[in-house]
Amino acid sequence: MEKNLKIKKTGLYTQAGNLNKAEEPEVAFNKTVRPGPSVKDFTYSEFKKLTEKTPFTQAEWAAMLQLSERTLQRYAKNNSSFAPINAERFVHINQVLTRAKKVFGSIDVFYNWIHSNPPMLEGDLSFSSLTSFEGIQKVLTQLGRIEHGILA
Repeated sequence: MEKNLKIKKTGLYTQAGNLNKAEEPEVAFNKTVRPGPSVKDFTYSEFKKLTEKTPFTQAEWAAMLQLSERTLQRYAKNNSSFAPINAERFVHINQVLTRAKKVFGSIDVFYNWIHSNPPMLEGDLSFSSLTSFEGIQKVLTQLGRIEHGILA
């Protein structure tokens, strides 16, 4: 015996009423992302203003920014903008210098400290630590330890 099955044909889903914008669900993939601090158009004159207060030489700045001295000289001559990656590196180094001034009281003391190859738990620090992102993080970690009285 066969049963007669009724098959319902359904149309497209229709909304019963209109939704406001506030009632609509937020779509996760359509969010706007705000960029971090802008390093666009960071010129040599801005760089020079900030670096005049530090004892680092032009050769040391070139090493920290991963540029050649000749490139820094060309930026100085034309007051050119730094490449975004170099400008971002400068922002990181400036964070280190701000923290170092807070911890040591002056940038000159930090300069002498970083050149004395201070020990830390993960190994010795040196000026070359400021030439890589990992090294900068280690310097910031050690400055935090000094600030909180953990010298090991």
